[in-house]
Formats: sequence, structure tokens, C-alpha cells
Amino acid sequence: MADETKEELLAQFVATNPGYYSRQFQTIGAKAGFAWTFNLIAALLGPIWYGMRGLWNWGLPFVILETFAFIQIGRGLFGDLGAEVRERIKQIEGTLALRYEQLQAAIDKGDDGAAFQRNIDSLEGAIDGIRAEAERADATAIWVALFGVAFLILVKIAEGVMANPVLERRYSDWLSDRSIKSGLEPMRTGVSVVFVLVVFAVSVVHFAFPGAVAWLTDFPTDPAIRLTAIDWVEAFFDFIIATGQWLFDIITFGIRTVLDALEVLFVDTPWPVIAAMIILLTWLSAGTGAAFAAAGFLAYMGFLGFWEKAMTTLALLGTAACISIALGIPIGMFCARRPRLYAFIRPIMDFMQTMPAFVFMIPVIAFFGTGKPAAVVTTMIFGGTPVVRLTVLGLRGVPESIREAAIAYGASKWYLLTKVDLPLAAPSILAGVNQTIMLSLAMVVVASLIGAKGLGEDVLEALQYASVGQGILAGFAILFCAMILDRVVQGKRE
Repeated sequence: MADETKEELLAQFVATNPGYYSRQFQTIGAKAGFAWTFNLIAALLGPIWYGMRGLWNWGLPFVILETFAFIQIGRGLFGDLGAEVRERIKQIEGTLALRYEQLQAAIDKGDDGAAFQRNIDSLEGAIDGIRAEAERADATAIWVALFGVAFLILVKIAEGVMANPVLERRYSDWLSDRSIKSGLEPMRTGVSVVFVLVVFAVSVVHFAFPGAVAWLTDFPTDPAIRLTAIDWVEAFFDFIIATGQWLFDIITFGIRTVLDALEVLFVDTPWPVIAAMIILLTWLSAGTGAAFAAAGFLAYMGFLGFWEKAMTTLALLGTAACISIALGIPIGMFCARRPRLYAFIRPIMDFMQTMPAFVFMIPVIAFFGTGKPAAVVTTMIFGGTPVVRLTVLGLRGVPESIREAAIAYGASKWYLLTKVDLPLAAPSILAGVNQTIMLSLAMVVVASLIGAKGLGEDVLEALQYASVGQGILAGFAILFCAMILDRVVQGKRE
């Protein structure tokens, strides 16, 4: 009865030819290593067979490989491999005709036209070489086709060899999880056939007959669509600016308040005081070696004239990092125990991290203008997400057994948060703080494009005037600022 049930399950899973698959699966299960079997139907149908079985993690790579093989066959049999070379010949012939006209005009004026004649001789020699290249390209067509056939045969062999082991592994998973796709559903089969054949046909036509179907090369669109979308976006931003200017003014005031305070601390305070504070803080946090390194870095900035700009950079960075951390850690704490809220916030953070900085600088400039507040906002957008992510990760990583033990002993929510969750999650949170600071410092040069002062201004100026020395020296100053901050934040906790 057990054997009969096993046979029924196998028949339900494979849907076709259960006897064949029963023998193959027994062969595969009897061997400890890889069992060499060959599925002729899978080899013939290729990625269609894998798609019909729901094995798209194998089907898609085989689609790519077979498409490449068919493209080579199509190019070799029907394509014009020397087309690009002959196009170059036409361009040179056009230039050659112009040079002949210039030569004749020079002769008519009594000039020997030696310069034009040398140019003509050079172009004619180049045409002869390019024609030979075109002939060689045409001669390789049969070899390109044969390579495609040989490659296709190898892919077919691989498809046949891998089919049974892959399906047997899927069958084992299906026995414990019936939500896994099994059998041959009509919809899945149809999608597999249509998808694979369309990919093959479109790719071969495009590469074997370039230009035969125009819309395969250029996406069919209308420039009016883009212009209309631009008008809509600009109207949207105009509306936000008109209705929310009061909010942007409040944000600017808050940023300016923090920034002015930090500039007074770093820029206006005498340099011996700031240098002593930084060295002492580094010593307390990371030890004697790090303190000596910080002293050397500060001396480098001072002797090369980067002190004031370095302190301006630290003030700008400190403003962005402080606001990001002050907002990010509470948001992370709030999201750690609320999966739905985090699922809503996470795509927003993905957008903030993946959108190029030069793109989101555009709306920032529209809302805040240029200058240091806009640079701070840009830096916060780029570097503010790691502290949220790693705070959530750290709090979710706190063992439930420890939390349950604390609750069992009568711990309140506040005690649980401050004495259990945060201390255990502190390494992850500090890593988030460190990443936020480092990413914020990476925006120094970009922020200088919109009016931020500091070391980024020197790097930008060096790029504009190709001043290698200035750019390298300023770059090292930025690097040393990052190293000091990294030692202070990470300290002895590593």
C-alpha cells in the first residue's frame, strides 16, 4: 500500500511518464554524488521543458544560452557580418570624393595639391585594407554558424543531463511542501512556450536581419509624451513650493540653528582647543595609538592650510549626522516591533539610497535653494538610512528568551527597552551610526556643488582645473577626517 501511495504521488507530481521518472529518481537516490542521467525530452524542448515544470531558476539561464546560440546561427546563415565594415568604406569614399574635388580645385589654381594627393593616397590605402577586412568578415560567416550549432548542442546536452536531478530535488521538496508547483498546468505550459519562442524569434530577427524591424531597435514612443510628463512634474513641484514654503522655512531654520552652533564650536573656537578636544576624545574612545594618529592627521590639515575648511566640513557633516541619528534611531526603535510600518518605510529608504545624488539634488534645490541647508538635506537623504536599518536589525536580533525572562521578572516596557533591548542591540546601532557618518562624509564633494563650503570645494576646484596636487591633498584631508570619526565612533568596541 505504501508503494502504491508513493507511485500515486509521483504520478501526481510529474503528470506524464511516471514509470520513466520512477526509475530515474531511484537511480539518482541510490548514488551519493551526482547521478548522470539524460532526459531526451528536456534536451529537445530545452527551456520550454523547464518552464513547464516551474523550474525557471534553471530555465532562464538556458533561455539566455540557447538565444545566444540561435543568434550565432542566424548571423552566420543570414546576417551580413561585413555590413559595419562596408559602412565605414562608404564614409571614407565620401571623404575621398571631397578630397578629389579639393585636389582638382588646387590644380586649377596652379597648385600641385601635394597635400591633397597624400591624403587621397592614404584614404585609398585605408579602403583597400577595410575591403579586405570586410571579405574576411564575410568568410567567417560559416564558422560563426558552426560555432552556434556546436554551442547549441552543448547546451542541449547540459539541459538533458540536469533535468532529472533538478526535477528529483523539486519532487523531494514537493513531498514536504505541496505549495510548490507540480504537474503540467496549461497556463504555465502556454506561458513557457510563448515566452521562449518570442525571445528566440525577436533576438534572431534583430541580430540576423538588423534594421528589418525598426521598432526592435528604437522603442516606439512619441516625444510629446516626455514633454507632457515634464510639464506635469514641474507643475507638481510648483504646487508643493507654493503651498509648503512655510514648512521648508521651518526646516531651514532648524538646520541653520544646529549648523551655526557647530560652526561656532569647530570654526570659531581657537584651533589648539579643538585639536586638544579631538585628540582627547580619540584617546578616551580608541586608545593611545589612535590619539597619536589623530594628532598627525590634524597636523597634516593644519600645515597644508586645510584647517578651517576641515572644521567647516566637520560642522556640515555633524549637522547632517546629528539630525539623521536623532531621527533615525527613534524611527528604527518604533519600526522594530511594527513590521507593517517598517514594510512601508523600507521602500522609501531603498529609494533614498539608490537614487543618484545628482537627481535628488534637483528637488532639494527647488525647495531649499542653494547653500549649506540644502547641502545638509542632501547629505541626510543619502546617508540617513543605515542608522534606521541597523537599529531595526539590532533590536530584532535581541533573543526572545532574554526578553521573556525580563518580562517574567516584572520588567516594565521602559526597563525592557533601556536595560535589555538597547544594550544588546548597541553594537548594531553603533554600526549604523558609523555608516551614517561615513556616507555623509562621502557627500562632501557633491554637496560643494550646491554651495557647501569645506574640503569638497578644493576637490571640486581641482577637478575643474585639473589640479592633481590640490585634489590629492584635499582628498587625503577628507580621508583623515573619516578615519578620526570612525575611530571615535567605533572605538574599543570592535
